[in-house]
Amino acid sequence: MVDEETHRDEMTGLATHRAFQQAFDEATARAEQEGARVSLAIADIDWFGKLNAEHGEKAGDEAIRTVARHLVAATAGRGELFRVGGEEFAAILYGTEKEDAFLLAETARSAFDAANPHALAADGGEAAIAFTFSTGIATYPDDGTRARDVVRKADEALYRAKETGRNRVCLAREERMVTKTSYYTQSQLERLERLAKREGGGEAVLLREALDDLLRKYLVREV
Repeated sequence: MVDEETHRDEMTGLATHRAFQQAFDEATARAEQEGARVSLAIADIDWFGKLNAEHGEKAGDEAIRTVARHLVAATAGRGELFRVGGEEFAAILYGTEKEDAFLLAETARSAFDAANPHALAADGGEAAIAFTFSTGIATYPDDGTRARDVVRKADEALYRAKETGRNRVCLAREERMVTKTSYYTQSQLERLERLAKREGGGEAVLLREALDDLLRKYLVREV
């Protein structure tokens, strides 16, 4: 169980990323036992860096709190919300099909957008600022049979929402697979096979994780 006092964010009162990881591991393990589904929605404030630069960090902090309050209300009775990054949130929606998770997220997004501009406490006093957030959704076990695979797919869906215009909700999609080629040495393939057996997963999954880590290292995601 998560230690509520230790893993609580001071700014929003939400549980933190560490608590989220533990809670989602537990949720997927429970879902496996019960034959249920768990949907994950990851939301991120659009153009947050620009908001901070133009209106100051005070407005940025207030924007985070405003989105947090909105998402808490939107997920009430349906799931648990976490602050997993600076301006990023994750909602665990137990027993929720992907389509239902999409409808919940889209309703939350459109309602927030309709309320623009939002009154925020800025460095120069209260200001009316229009801003939005984007969301990516993935579901266990449809999009992965391990918690970390579902998180990765939700994050990829969020990235696609950002890349295709922001202020939108995107679902995880089926990945197109490619076969291993002679670009890998025999020693690498043998070590990969041993690692896959040790981790209890597929070699392709490990290769995708390694590529994701490489892309995150060298590519800066514009939010």
